[in-house]
Amino acid sequence: MSELKIKGGIKLINDVKVISDKFSVREFVLTTEDSKYPQDIMFQTVNDRMSMLETVKRGDAVEVSFNVRGRELNGKYYNTLDAWKVERPGPREQSAHIAPPLDTQDDGLPF
Repeated sequence: MSELKIKGGIKLINDVKVISDKFSVREFVLTTEDSKYPQDIMFQTVNDRMSMLETVKRGDAVEVSFNVRGRELNGKYYNTLDAWKVERPGPREQSAHIAPPLDTQDDGLPF
């Protein structure tokens, strides 16, 4: 499966849920604003990956890299978005798509 990424703002970070002595989960909600209708999407981090959430707080803009996991239990199917990287976007680098600065030489035109 290709790498999945999504950008948005942290809406909520839940407390850690201890499932067993070897398995803990922490969920968080990301609000996307890349469409006409913002979406609230829940992700989970497990075990040692929960530490990624210690550096972010509610309202922070982040980019989440994740995997989609699916499973069947008693004839019902469930999906999980398993985050493996949460990072704040760095300063934007200039790209070749940015227009060059306007020529400021005086050519005698009034505009």
